[in-house]
Formats: sequence, structure tokens, C-alpha cells
Amino acid sequence: MSRLWSSVTDIKGIGEEKAQDLKGLGIYTVHDLLFYFPSRYEDYTIKDLAEVEDGDRVTIRGTLYGEPTVRFYGRNKSRMMVRLVVDQVVVTAIWFNQHFLKPKLTPGKEIQITGKWERQRLQMTVSETKVSPQQAKEQESSGPKIEPVYPVSASITIKQMRKYIAQALKQYQNEIIEILPSSIVQKHEFMDRAAALAAIHFPRSTQDGKLARKRLAFEELFFYQLKMQAYQMVQKQNQKGLALSVPLEQVRQFVWSLPYKLTQAQKRVLKEILDDLQSPYAMNRLLQGDVGSGKTVVAAVALFAAVKTGFQGALMVPTEILAEQHKSSLTELLSGHGIQVALLTGSLSAKQRREVVGGLQMGTIDVVVGTHALIQEDVYFSRLGLVITDEQHRFGVEQRKVLREKGLHPNVLFMTATPIPRTLAISVFGDMDVSTIDELPAGRKPIETYWVKEEMFERVLAFVGKELKAGRQAYVICPLIEESEKLDVQNALEVHAILTEYFKGEFSVGLMHGRLSPREKDEVMKAFSENQVQVLVSTTVVEVGVNVPNATVMVVYDAERFGLAQLHQLRGRVGRGSEQSYCILVADPKTEVGKERMRIMKETNDGFEVARRDLQLRGPGDFFGTKQSGLPEFRLADLTQDFEQLELARQEAVELLRAPDFWRNPQYSGLQGYLENQGILEMEILD
Repeated sequence: MSRLWSSVTDIKGIGEEKAQDLKGLGIYTVHDLLFYFPSRYEDYTIKDLAEVEDGDRVTIRGTLYGEPTVRFYGRNKSRMMVRLVVDQVVVTAIWFNQHFLKPKLTPGKEIQITGKWERQRLQMTVSETKVSPQQAKEQESSGPKIEPVYPVSASITIKQMRKYIAQALKQYQNEIIEILPSSIVQKHEFMDRAAALAAIHFPRSTQDGKLARKRLAFEELFFYQLKMQAYQMVQKQNQKGLALSVPLEQVRQFVWSLPYKLTQAQKRVLKEILDDLQSPYAMNRLLQGDVGSGKTVVAAVALFAAVKTGFQGALMVPTEILAEQHKSSLTELLSGHGIQVALLTGSLSAKQRREVVGGLQMGTIDVVVGTHALIQEDVYFSRLGLVITDEQHRFGVEQRKVLREKGLHPNVLFMTATPIPRTLAISVFGDMDVSTIDELPAGRKPIETYWVKEEMFERVLAFVGKELKAGRQAYVICPLIEESEKLDVQNALEVHAILTEYFKGEFSVGLMHGRLSPREKDEVMKAFSENQVQVLVSTTVVEVGVNVPNATVMVVYDAERFGLAQLHQLRGRVGRGSEQSYCILVADPKTEVGKERMRIMKETNDGFEVARRDLQLRGPGDFFGTKQSGLPEFRLADLTQDFEQLELARQEAVELLRAPDFWRNPQYSGLQGYLENQGILEMEILD
């Protein structure tokens, strides 16, 4: 076994007490310490002011010009200011609460300072000061200009961490062996592993650190992709599925009978799904597409194909209102072709539930749409061949697994209207094939999005009234149902009362929220879809699934209270007809992140771009919901910025695994051992 796996106490300078402190940071072995990466760097390289951007943290050196002035305010608080000449430019330096430095800041003295640069004012707020020119110059010539900063605890300082890692590199440099195939290292001109580890901790330059990070981030992503792609290939070979004898001619006739023409993107993903259904391996596919891209129609065709082959289909959705919507649309599309569609939710009466459960068991029901009620123990299928999960990220892994186990190796299709950049989808759902609908149906006009402050609400209502007079309808979304002392936000009941009074005698205003019974929700939605109600005030229960083509205005009140993905989903409720549609965000965000959300919504209608920007704002864990998605936690790689590396890692992993001699070539023994340790069988993997 490599000496890298020995205890950190083997490193000179680390005793039992410090080893215990390091354990609190998850560091037990020499390997753990070497792979405990910096969170950022302090760059003490002297910069040319002409190259420095406003707000940058920089280090400069100059000669003091004049006496420092100190102003005291509050208790023990001070502001000290002095001018210095830097490359013939007079710069103002400001220190807060460091007036004790004043005696050392004498005119004519050369000093080195580090801090935040304000370009317009030629001013720096100083965080670090070196008043000895000899000390500064010695550090510049001999010491590191770029120093690593590590996440540490109260008992371990950053200085100590630097010392321990430097010593570990000194003692164990020769133990760090290359684990990437030499062909990959040479092809992409990566640093070797030992050099990369030294450079990631103590880079000689910014470029040196970037190259080290690139190499080590790729390594992480490559091994993750190797595991996921190998698992997928083994699953395809080992897990025999239901090879459905799909009557392709009947499917074509069904597609031609649809009330609209499929887009090229829908046709492409439909072919991928039908190929999977006919394959001897169980389908495990993610279908993603923007709101309104037509995933439901693709699902309907897939269900039609499964039923016409002699099997049953199940569609699981997160909410009852969405289940009812899907049941209605699937019945409309399938019932004319002799396919029986049923609904199974928690709101059914005992008698209704018995009839549906019995019909599934006897095989008289072909397709069932339901919520979590589908995965209850007493629900059995006669011959389940296709399982579809809509808005799959709202279900946990175990819930999806239970539904899959209701049949004998059924084909599984996951759908999501929360677009994820394809590369990330392949990573997060790495054990699945990914299909993407990246085209909207013909005739759809881009939704015009506006951001307004609350004082303009009267003008917003006037605009809504104009649309209503033209025969259109509108949604007004609020974040709460009733008044809340904790949140100063408009609530659905209050807004409903205001709008009812505003449009009194002209238009009808409806109200929908999560506390209504399913029957009440149905009545409200039916009235809105039939234009008996022209304005629907609602909470976010209309976020997904509701389809009213005549609605052209979406007003979101207190829009800063919603996430980007949620705002984009809400916007997708309009723009479903041929008329121009509008989304109006009424918001007064107090944070920069809140303002950025509003700007992003104004700038783009593209759900994939919204998702990418949302990922940057929130980070991968919050974006995906780490617990449910199984998102990997990387030490160094960052899914928000390493798109290219991730795709490169996937391509290299697939190419390697498809090589006929992969499992027999001693060159890959390290990778073979890694896969075996991950529980993936030693076998030849072919496409």
C-alpha cells in the first residue's frame, strides 16, 4: 500500500494533538492532507496600476508623500489616510482602526500595501501593510508571491496548514504516482500529478496555479465519469428489459392524427425513446425540455406505443392538480384509440380507488396517471411496461425506485421542465441516457418580460385591463395565501380583493391556492380555461401543468421572493397561444442577487440559459437539491464553471471503456481496480 495512506503523524512537525485537530477537518492521512485544496489565494505580486480593475484586491509599492491624518469616531474606531506616490501617480491609502501604524508612516518612506482598489478615486482601502522596504523586497525575491488560503478551524491556523502541506510535499513527493493514462496526459498536455499537487498548493504564478487546477479538476471529473459510464454500460448488458415489439406503423398513424405537427426536436427524442423500447435492455432515460416544449405529447406517443404492444403505462407527477391536467390531456389524445386512462390520487373516494386499483391489477386500465398514491403497497399492475416520472427532481430516489419495481424490468422515462445544461445533466444523471427538446413549437412568440417597482402596480393593472378588453386572460401570482407578520409581502386573498374591486362590473376575478380541495381547484381552473374567469389570482400551484392558451399576461407580485427556476416556470404558463404574451415582475429586491434574478428574467426566455445563470447564482447543491439528485461532491471541480472539462472527461471515459482490450490491458490496471472497488464487475464493456 502506498505510504500516502499513512497517518498524518508521519509528517514531521505533526504530533498526536495536532492530528486530532486535523481530523476535525476530515484529514486523517497524508493523502487527505495533500488533497486538502486551497479555497483561494492571496496574490502579493506587485501590479501595474494601469492593469488593475476597479474593486480588485491588489498589492502595490510606493513612497509616502506627506503626513498621515487620523480621524477618530465612535468607540475605539479610527480612519487614517495618507498619500503615496506609485509609478508617478499619487494614490490615497486608507486604513480603518489601524492608527497605531501612524508613527511608522513617515514622509519619504517606501511601503508595500495590499487592499481593495478604487480606480475612479485612485484610492485603496488597506488590509495588509509592510513598512520595511527591505522586508518587502526580500519576500518578493525569495518568498512566494501567491499564498494559498485554506478553510481552517480555531485550532489550526492558515500558516500552520501551509507549513504542514509544504512538509508533506517535501517528504512524499516521490510517492505521488500518475493515475491518468499516459495517452490522456500527453493528448491534453496536462501537468503530471506530482507537479500539479505542488503547484495547486504553492503556485509560482497565476498561470501555474490555473494549469494545476485544470489537471486535478479533470482527474476528479474523469474518475466520476468513468464510474458512471461503466455503470451505465454494465447495466445495459446485465439488466435485461422488456423488448417491446412496437407497431411502428400504428405509432406513425397516431402521430399524424395529433392536432399539431411535431417539431424536429420532438421527432428526434421520440426516435430515441422508441429505439429504447424496442431494445432488449431496460430504458433509463431523462427527457428534458423547456416549459411549453411539448414533453407531454412525446410521453403520450410513448404510452401509446407501450399499450399497443400489450403493456400498461404509468405516469407519476408531484401534485394532484398536475395529475388531473395530465389525465385530462392524455384522455383527449388516447381515448379515441381505444386506450383506457385512469387517475389515482389521494383524493379519490374509497370506491373510486378500489375500481382503479382493481382495473390496474386486472389489466382493464391501460394508462394510469397519479401522485405518490401510485407507489402504495396495494397498487399492482397486470403488465407494467413503461414508467414515466414527470418533474422527476421532486421525487426522491427511493420513490422513483418503488414505482419502477411495480413491474418486471419496465422501461423508465424521467421528464423535467427544469432545463439543465446537457453536460451537467449527463453528470448529475450519469446513469441515464439524456434526451433534450431544445426547440419550441412553431408559431410561439417570445414572451416579453418587464420588471417594475410596486408603485407602478396601478399602471400594470391598466395594462392587464387592456389585454382583457382584447379578449385575453391574465394570471396574478402571489407568494402567500394570507397575511403574514413575518413577511411583508402581498398575499393572494388581499390581491384578489383589490382586483375584484378594480375590475368590478367588467371582468371576473378567480382565486386559487393550495388549501382548496381538488374539486374546488378543478372548478376554478375549469372556469378560467373556459374564460368564465378572466383574471386568476393564485399562489404557485399553477407553476407547472396548467395550460390556458388564451392567457397572455403573467403578473408575479413580490417576484424577488421566487427563485429563477420558479419564475421561469411561472412565465411558461403564458405564451401558449399565437398571441403576444407578457410577463410582468413586480419586485423591489434589496440584494444584488435578487436584482440579478430580475435582470436575467428580462434578458432571456431560454430556459437552459436561465438554468445556467441560476446555477452560477446558487451553486450546484441548492440548484439540484443534493439529497434527491445524488449530485457528487467534488473537492476541486466546480460544476458551475468546469463545463468543458466535464464534457472532455465524459468523452475520454466513454472512449476508454469502449476499447475492446480495456479489461485486459495492464496499462489500465489502476483504472480496472478503481472500477472493481466501486462495485462494477470486471468484464469487457462493448457499445
